[in-house]
Amino acid sequence: MKRGIIAAGIALLGAGAAVADPIEGMWKTQEDDGAYAHVQIAPCGGAYCGTIVRTFNSSGEYKSPNIGKQLVRNMAPAGDGRYEGKVWRPSNNKVYIGKIDLNGNSMRLAGCVAGGLICAKQTWARVR
Repeated sequence: MKRGIIAAGIALLGAGAAVADPIEGMWKTQEDDGAYAHVQIAPCGGAYCGTIVRTFNSSGEYKSPNIGKQLVRNMAPAGDGRYEGKVWRPSNNKVYIGKIDLNGNSMRLAGCVAGGLICAKQTWARVR
């Protein structure tokens, strides 16, 4: 009886622990306009946002003025590893309809116009 009570107490404590969403973590973008970035995706409100934390070009790591800016904005889970929100493209300073398809340590990110009919896509890899 005593073991059952202890096991139930441990189960209740575990149920209250936060479980990270699979999208959370550090991601390497695909090269765009000669550079790529490491983007940290974390909860923001009821969705997920991705902030540029490191930037790289053909010479190596450099201090881009975009460090600290949100590239992925308000991505809300849409089920089956899909997310919907907004993405910002630094090279033209425009925000697009954003879509993510997550598959393990790889994500397919799309920035779309025309209500989501025309999309430019990138594949990102999980750094950690």
